[in-house]
Amino acid sequence: MAETAAQQREAVQIGSEAPSPLGAYTHAMWAGNLLYVSGQGARDAATGTEAGVILADDGSVQTYDIEVQTRAVLNNLKTVLTAAGCTMQDLVDVSVFLKDMNDFAKYNRVYKEFFSFENPPARTTVGVAALPGKNFIEIKAIAFKAR
Repeated sequence: MAETAAQQREAVQIGSEAPSPLGAYTHAMWAGNLLYVSGQGARDAATGTEAGVILADDGSVQTYDIEVQTRAVLNNLKTVLTAAGCTMQDLVDVSVFLKDMNDFAKYNRVYKEFFSFENPPARTTVGVAALPGKNFIEIKAIAFKAR
């Protein structure tokens, strides 16, 4: 007998390896053989603070390093994928949200380090007005894996 849609839908349990969600969502959800990964930011799971950010005395962002943030985001993505039994090579689609499109070249350079394999996933990069927390990049993704 075929599984119902509800039986094919399953949340991935991450634990403390990834930063806790900032809202009412799960890090990743299986729907059949597709894994939908929520937008990942640059927050460190242990400290709860975003990587690559220097704050002013009033708590506002003084400067940020998009390369450090990109590495943190991609490492958080890898953590979620690993918890789901996937790798970066299982990704089929990646959506990248940048707060400043002037950061594109720097983010793209770091991105290539993580996707240097043959046939990397499809990708869309868009500029956005704002992101949650002190993030200047966020990445969401879809993976495919026969289960």
